[in-house]
This record gives sequence, structure tokens and C-alpha cells, in this order.
Amino acid sequence: MASVELNSQAPPFTLESYQGESVSLTDFQGQQNVLLVFNRGFI
Repeated sequence: MASVELNSQAPPFTLESYQGESVSLTDFQGQQNVLLVFNRGFI
């Protein structure tokens, strides 16, 4: 898996939210800050 450097632009991706909806990083384009949280061990 490729790593992302700190303070660099994240690559575009789409994941499923906890509500089952598809959420793309590009949905937040133009906002000042976006916090990504990846929880481990949840199914």
C-alpha cells in the first residue's frame, strides 16, 4: 500500500459510511479542512 505524506493532498477515494451511503473525498472539495478517521476492527 502506498503511503501518503503528512500535509499533502490525499488521493481520491470512495468508501461506505456507517449509514451505508457512498462518500467520496471529492464530496468535500472546497472545504477548508477534512478529518479522516479509519476505525479498525469494525464490520
